[in-house]
Amino acid sequence: MNLIAIDIGNTNITAGLFLDGIEAGIEKTSGSNQQEITEVLKNYWDRVPLAKASKDKTKRDGVIVIASVNPKWTDAVRKIAKEQLNEKILEVGIGKDVPLPMELGVDKPGQVGVDRVLAAYAAYSVVEDAVIVADFGTAVTIDVVDDKGVFLGGTILPGFEMSADALNKHTATLPKIGKVKIPEKPFGRDTAEAINNGLYYSAMGAFEIITRFYAEHLGKWPQTVATGGNVEIIKSGCDFVDSFVGDLVVKGIVLAYKKYIGEKS
Repeated sequence: MNLIAIDIGNTNITAGLFLDGIEAGIEKTSGSNQQEITEVLKNYWDRVPLAKASKDKTKRDGVIVIASVNPKWTDAVRKIAKEQLNEKILEVGIGKDVPLPMELGVDKPGQVGVDRVLAAYAAYSVVEDAVIVADFGTAVTIDVVDDKGVFLGGTILPGFEMSADALNKHTATLPKIGKVKIPEKPFGRDTAEAINNGLYYSAMGAFEIITRFYAEHLGKWPQTVATGGNVEIIKSGCDFVDSFVGDLVVKGIVLAYKKYIGEKS
């Protein structure tokens, strides 16, 4: 199976190339840079082998599958695929080309971000037991799957940049800090450092206590997995986490498509 899996988020677009089911590349681009994502997709598509049985000698033996929480960028990627690759893309989601791969035990399934479900499914596919999945991106989502593979729901918090923007915009004198980093000391020695530490420790503290509440609900301490664009920052502060995995949503797209074609056949 040759597949380009594309995770379209609120800040970045991440594309993964899988040849014969094996990861052959992962590229993260700015969602607002169409030239950059075009170059990535063209490069990946050129690496997909030609279809042997096709009369069209330019036809590639592959498929492009996306999961998106950003409709505007979804339209842009569809346009790139059509105009540059002459390909139609498939989308994962409720009522989409590829159905969600797991049951949602929530009140309004249509409102759950597909990225949350796919990250949870990718983690559950490995753990095969109850699992907590935290995604540290534009927003921080902390979701839980039970031991039967049912997505139970989760919590959503503002991400580092969103929180930093809020402090700057809604106060008279607090500065806008740059990228949040691991604190040098627990206490900030100036205002910018104090904001940095506050954002870092609030995210770590929320993650740990939410994990504990989930564990109490499940009746056991489940495996815990962290992913997302800011996952590297939080590693040193989360010794209770079992695994740190990059690009978990991309892996979930691949697994969802594999399940779909398996059930279809």
